[in-house]
Amino acid sequence: MYSMILKIHSISVTIFFLIYFIKTLLLLSNANDKLEKFKSYTKILEMIVSVLFLITGIYLITQIPEIKTMLIIKLILVVLSIPLAVVAYKRSNKILALFSLMFIVAAYGLAEMSRTKKIDKSVTDGKSIYEASCAVCHGNDGKLGVAGASDLSQTKLSQSEIASIILNGKGAMPKVEMTDDQANAVAEYVLKNIKK
Repeated sequence: MYSMILKIHSISVTIFFLIYFIKTLLLLSNANDKLEKFKSYTKILEMIVSVLFLITGIYLITQIPEIKTMLIIKLILVVLSIPLAVVAYKRSNKILALFSLMFIVAAYGLAEMSRTKKIDKSVTDGKSIYEASCAVCHGNDGKLGVAGASDLSQTKLSQSEIASIILNGKGAMPKVEMTDDQANAVAEYVLKNIKK
């Protein structure tokens, strides 16, 4: 379920961003007639996307094991951008529209930056890497299942398949920046110590 909601959230965020980007471009280029037409054509879509964006975002936040500073900053940017955009488009205020778009772009960028985890390349012990990076979602026993994390105690994957998922991501699992040796060490640790 988490993966499906994450996909809906990603799609709604992308559509939300595109609508505001187009509206801002039209406002900045003084194409007021085109802006009004675009707003009338996308009004229902924008309401649906906004509701999906909000509901799925709230659900995803409740699934995060710990709220980090970057997430708080991202949320503040999104919350600030929406009223700015409403006022900007009602009053045809280009500066407010530009600030709103910048806040949305910044929030989108922070979200993308946080999807990739980085591991110190000097750490080579599979257990240490697992406990530092993986246990927050999978748990020390592999069964925690936070944010759509798979139950690693029941995995049927091979060591190379686990390492590939670590390095490339899959479904709700973001890719983790680490060396091939580190990914293999984590995969070996999972298979030897967590899989039942």
